[in-house]
Amino acid sequence: MDLALQEFARRIFPLCESFLLIDQFVESRSQFKNGLVNHAFAAALRALLLDYQAMVAQLEHQFRLGRLSIQGLWFYCQSFSPMCWQPMMGSMQALSTVIQKASANNYAGSAVLNLLQSQAKAMAGDNAVRSLLEKMTQSASNAYLSILERWIYEGVIDDPYGEFFIAENKSLQKESLTQDYEAKYWRERYSLKEDIPSFLANIAGIILTTGKYLNVMRECGHNVQVPVSENSKLMTFGSNHHYLECVKAAYDFASGELLNLIKEKYDLIGKLRSIKHYLLLDQGDFLVHFMDIAREVLLKKHDEISVEKLQSLLDLALRTTAAAADPCHEDLTCCVERSSVLKGLSTLKDLDIRNVSDSNDLEESISITGLETFSLSYKIRWPLSIVISRKALTKYQLIFRFLFHCKHVERQLCGAWQLHQGVRALNTRGTAISRSSLLCRSMLRFINSLLHYLTFEVLEPNWHVMHGRLQTAKSIDEVIQHHDFFLDKCLRECLLLLPELLKKVGKLKSLCLQYAAATQWLISSSVDIPKLEEQSDGSLGSERSKPLKSRNPSQAQKVMTRNSAVTDSILKFEREFNAELQSLRPILSSSSQAEPYLTHLAQWILGVGNDQ
Repeated sequence: MDLALQEFARRIFPLCESFLLIDQFVESRSQFKNGLVNHAFAAALRALLLDYQAMVAQLEHQFRLGRLSIQGLWFYCQSFSPMCWQPMMGSMQALSTVIQKASANNYAGSAVLNLLQSQAKAMAGDNAVRSLLEKMTQSASNAYLSILERWIYEGVIDDPYGEFFIAENKSLQKESLTQDYEAKYWRERYSLKEDIPSFLANIAGIILTTGKYLNVMRECGHNVQVPVSENSKLMTFGSNHHYLECVKAAYDFASGELLNLIKEKYDLIGKLRSIKHYLLLDQGDFLVHFMDIAREVLLKKHDEISVEKLQSLLDLALRTTAAAADPCHEDLTCCVERSSVLKGLSTLKDLDIRNVSDSNDLEESISITGLETFSLSYKIRWPLSIVISRKALTKYQLIFRFLFHCKHVERQLCGAWQLHQGVRALNTRGTAISRSSLLCRSMLRFINSLLHYLTFEVLEPNWHVMHGRLQTAKSIDEVIQHHDFFLDKCLRECLLLLPELLKKVGKLKSLCLQYAAATQWLISSSVDIPKLEEQSDGSLGSERSKPLKSRNPSQAQKVMTRNSAVTDSILKFEREFNAELQSLRPILSSSSQAEPYLTHLAQWILGVGNDQ
């Protein structure tokens, strides 16, 4: 054969090879197991092969008429086909390249679409071939867009071959939110896969969220579907970005519907306000009554306490106080933890707890009682458990336990102060009682200022900020974000994320409790209270008017001895209290530089130190 004719024939052979590759791919990828995208791609290729075969038939007709030479055959192969108006040689070679890559890597679903798109971009210099590849991409994506459409309009994953970029974990149930600290249901029930079509990559998160919102409403028995019109059909994607507008509209609808459902039907704000009343001690009248009737139970070791008895006492306190008017008070329950607050903080792995390694030695050496481990809990039902998750409730409980113990310390010191007030009529100036009275007043000032800081400078302002943000939130995810931010900020500003500072405050509270417990002995040892009570009303007044030194010698000697022991005890309490305050000053001062919210508390601590 002439060399020139041989060269023409050699140039035509790759077209034949491309045809065979495409034909084999169409046959293999038309099987059910290869997925909807491959089925649609194979169908589009089959249509192209029909054009190719039509061209071959026309060429054969020309050949039979004697009008076709090998040069003419080459011209038709490398120029536009009379049927599909595409350069057949370039088109077939470009498609064979795509097919070889898809076959070698066994691509399906998103991977096929991404391969077609990347190949189309690579052929930017050849408009005809690029147009063909874009057409193939569009044909292959139709089935994918149908899956996407059902997800964003109905919240349903209709994906029999697992091609969609959103995965569903059916093992995670909504009931787990009240127990699972990590809230895996909300984060992992539906999740993004790695293979995401490139044209959807920037809005994959919005697409995931839209379907999640629709699913939450369906789980609530609230059947809702995004309004769909002809203009909102996801049949094509391209430079006009119409599909982006459809996705955004579906997200706005689903987000607004779910937010209204949770706010209006399930009264999210009312539930949060109720939790604030009880766990943040916003309305503490029930707690005062409860601490009175449950005192003996709470003084026991935590492993000796009957939770059932505590619950009955709590119910009694709720029914006999203003809390009875709250319809949510029946959701309040009590529990007894097995560790201190500092140990409980170790479960908050998502927070930045400063010097957390130093908190390993903070467990009390003595057995902790119910006063340190008592906590309230709250029954949270679906769908509010999305916002008030197990993690959020744990944070509420840690704040409550800290406040509850501070309230206990305050009550004990108030009892001690009342004992001091009971002997004011006696001439105690210059005695141990007057010194003890000053110490009691300093301790009360400490605990009262701490409680004032926690409630009026931390919890109340942060609550009002959160409440305002919840009113303007546009989605349930924004609600979760604002609520979590509120809790984390309260934990940090309530000193709970500063273990070193919390340890010092704990020692000061412990000293206050020891002093309050010893007050009855201190006062009864300084003034002969049992003696005074034995006398009649008339003689009592005269006895109170007598100075201590006017009593008989033996009695005076006993009083002096007891006064000496009492004075030593009071001085010891005073030294230890002042020493702890002094050691707290530099810690609080340095912390207030990094944490400005501690400035007011630091100023007060410095003031107490100067008063001592």
